[in-house]
Parts: sequence; structure tokens; C-alpha cells
Amino acid sequence: MEQSHTDPELLKRVRASDADAFRALFERYQPIVFRQVMYQLGESDAAHDVVQETFVRIWDHRRSLQPELSFVAYALRISANLVRDAARHRAVRERTAHSVPTPELSEGDDPEEALSRAMLEERIARIVNARLPDRCREIFLLSRFEGKTHREIATLLGVTEKTIENQINRALRVLRRALRVQSR
Repeated sequence: MEQSHTDPELLKRVRASDADAFRALFERYQPIVFRQVMYQLGESDAAHDVVQETFVRIWDHRRSLQPELSFVAYALRISANLVRDAARHRAVRERTAHSVPTPELSEGDDPEEALSRAMLEERIARIVNARLPDRCREIFLLSRFEGKTHREIATLLGVTEKTIENQINRALRVLRRALRVQSR
């Protein structure tokens, strides 16, 4: 159906965001662009990716299409630039591969350990909310979860550092006792 239209006619319609006209150009020129990219890359999956990116860029920049110029030349130039960019990126990766450290398993990478830690944190949160008096809970949360020092908390709440220390020790005793009971 669209085969009867000339490239300039289709390009004018594509400039106006006509998806059917774009589809007609794609069907007409995708095989040509694919063969050229395949010849350059020698790898089918990579060639398909480049061709897809080529036509995505054409659509994204459709308002700047010039119907009087050769569409196939335009598409081939975009695909050649994409192939060149991919080769440049690959060369950089290969040059720098030896300087990238090999990832090592950290303690956060073990899903079982992460689940155990999350469950423990949930138990601690329940105990803190259910068993600590308001002032004790506030001091404990400021210390352990917000990382504030005893001095900062004392200044913030207008109490002595000794009071802060006593409240944190009280919270830790309650937590230890509750966790011991729950783990039995």
C-alpha cells in the first residue's frame, strides 16, 4: 500500500508525525541498513540493536528530516556513526578492563544474611516501639538511628550527657532481654 509513495512524500508525512509513513520507510530500508551494519559488525544481535537505534533516532529527529535528500543515505550515515561509537566504547572498555577491580562478595551480597538482618531489624523496631518509654525511645532512636552523639542529644533535649548514657543503657538492657526471650 505505502510502496507506491515516493521517499519525499513519505518523509514529508513522517515530519508531520505520520507513523504509517514511518513504518513504510522502515519496511523499505530496514533490510538495506541491516545488511550494511551486519557487514560492519558481523554479529546479528548487535546489528539488530544498531538498526533499531538508527530508526529510533530518525523518528526522534523527524522534524529535521529533509525530504529532498536521500533517506537511505541519511539512515546509513546514522547507523555508521552508531557502529563507530560502539567500537570506540568497546575499545575504551578493553583498555580499562584491567584497571577495574574484580568485585568481591560483601556481607550485603548474601540474600539469606540480608533477610536475617531485615528480620532482626524489624524485631528491634517492634521492641523499641512497644517496650521503651517515650523519652528512652526518643534518645535511643537519636543515638542509634540518626547517629547523634551523646553531647548532641543532651544539647537537643536539654538534659545531661549522663542522662543520655543511662537511657541508652536502659534501652539496650530491654532489647537484650526481649531478644533473648524471643530467640528461645
